[in-house]
Amino acid sequence: MAQAWALVLLALCYVSSINGERSFLSTRDPAGEEDSDTSIVSRKYRTAYHFQAPKNWINDPNGPMYYNGIYHSFYQYNPNGSIWGDIIWGHSVSTDLVNWIAVEPALEKDSPGDILGCWTGSATILPGNIPVIIYTGGDIDDRQVQNVVLPKNLSDPYLREWIKPGNNPVLQPVGPGFNESQFRDPTTGWIGPDGLWRIAIGAEVNGYSAAVLYKSEDFLNWTRVDHPLYSSNTTNMWECPDFFAVLPGNKGGLDLSVPIPNGAKHVLKVSLDSRDKYFIGVYDLKRDAFEPDTVEDDRRLWLKIDYGNCYAAKSFFDSKNGRRIIWGWANESDSDADDIAKGWAGIYAMARTIWLDNDGKQLLQWPVEEVETLRRNEINHQGLELNKGDLFEIEGIDTAQADVEIDFELTSIDDAEPFDPSWLVDPEKQCREAGASVHGGIGPFGLVVLASGDMKEHTDVHFRVYKSEQKYMILMCSDLGRSSVRPGLYTPAYGGFFEFDLEKEKKISLRTLIDRSAVESFGGGGRLCIIARVYPVALVDERVHLYAFNNGSTTVRVPQLKAWSMATAQVNVKKG
Repeated sequence: MAQAWALVLLALCYVSSINGERSFLSTRDPAGEEDSDTSIVSRKYRTAYHFQAPKNWINDPNGPMYYNGIYHSFYQYNPNGSIWGDIIWGHSVSTDLVNWIAVEPALEKDSPGDILGCWTGSATILPGNIPVIIYTGGDIDDRQVQNVVLPKNLSDPYLREWIKPGNNPVLQPVGPGFNESQFRDPTTGWIGPDGLWRIAIGAEVNGYSAAVLYKSEDFLNWTRVDHPLYSSNTTNMWECPDFFAVLPGNKGGLDLSVPIPNGAKHVLKVSLDSRDKYFIGVYDLKRDAFEPDTVEDDRRLWLKIDYGNCYAAKSFFDSKNGRRIIWGWANESDSDADDIAKGWAGIYAMARTIWLDNDGKQLLQWPVEEVETLRRNEINHQGLELNKGDLFEIEGIDTAQADVEIDFELTSIDDAEPFDPSWLVDPEKQCREAGASVHGGIGPFGLVVLASGDMKEHTDVHFRVYKSEQKYMILMCSDLGRSSVRPGLYTPAYGGFFEFDLEKEKKISLRTLIDRSAVESFGGGGRLCIIARVYPVALVDERVHLYAFNNGSTTVRVPQLKAWSMATAQVNVKKG
């Protein structure tokens, strides 16, 4: 689970001017601001179109699947409060991944194999079109074991009821060096060349992290393979492993229940260090093992699904549209006391299509196209030019609930500052030290969102361009240092680097979904994603503002800026 810790961050304050005059930027300390009515219990902090439960606590997404025309979202849920505890499986259904109906909980902790909790798991569609769920339970002996459940009534389109067979648990933490309390989060099953099902489970074995591999003919009786799918001595436990196949440059997803085509790569995603990290490599069928193309010794350099407040991401194959979809949990960034007062905690990042880039080196992500059905009141600006210090206010939409797509075009690449490879270890440090108020050669430029009228509150999503030896590196940041005047919040500067061929691709794109307390951004066509949670007082007390800006020496053109108000989705309404 993601754990927030205190950071001291540089803070920004914009003071804008009108009639095209340049703005003045300065650093200010939010601790010095006057107290304000925080109104944390206001429903205006509940998101309008991101997934969240009707009330109480949620965390990991579990067993997402598409079955007989319905999308299913299962999720870690506390039915008794808005902090972690008493975990069961909540269950919601949808036809479009945007509007959701809350149905009865799928799993309750009511058997010896899950009496301490129904924890994370996955869904697999078996031959005969039968869905099965395998999940981790906390058993009566305080061990982590694996259980299966099957739908009680396949004719029920919502699959409201699930049956636990009498032979649970089907897997126990048995084996040399196994830690009984670190054996959890089974993956979706896949078919091997021998026709047997396989799953991987996150485990600590002999003090190391491993994706332990198991085989089965019927999903009930399992045999442990004598070697893991993959293991590492860099940490002692991987949570929420996800294993799936992708084709380079192909946005279409691959179904793991059928043979994988030649040329496919495999992805192993694991959750650790409050992030979802992944390897791209080859699944060696002869060895029955995953071989990453490259592995950095320093796990801080591993690729990430999301560089912001996102954890326990889970993907599934959408057979309806032939794509792979992923989403993850975005926890709150306020206090437990705040969450208790609100009566709810946790959302999911927007469902994203995920695929492999043409070079086979990086995953790309983009919000599922269904979210665009919520767009209203389009505004369109073309041919803008942002000089150093300029702010351009984006008006005519609901700036607290919006979708913004903007392209930036550089007038010159001569002023790109030199790139220091050591920054890759801690890009967030670079975002803090080279924030939006710090002038650069190319950048910072981007968006200022959820800004108060006096600019004492705002969140900055921006780029900086650096020149490496043979390539350009772009730093993307989502800086929360001035996101709210409320005390006691976790307000980091999230960020990461991605490579970009500025001589071939002249435009750097940014898409930002603004959803009250969620700011979710996609840079460089989905090369880098950042979701953040923010709680500006202005969201409750006044109208918030939205700007495009540039604070770099190089003039930046905006050939196109489109933005929309977003309608409120029906998320987890009770079925009448």
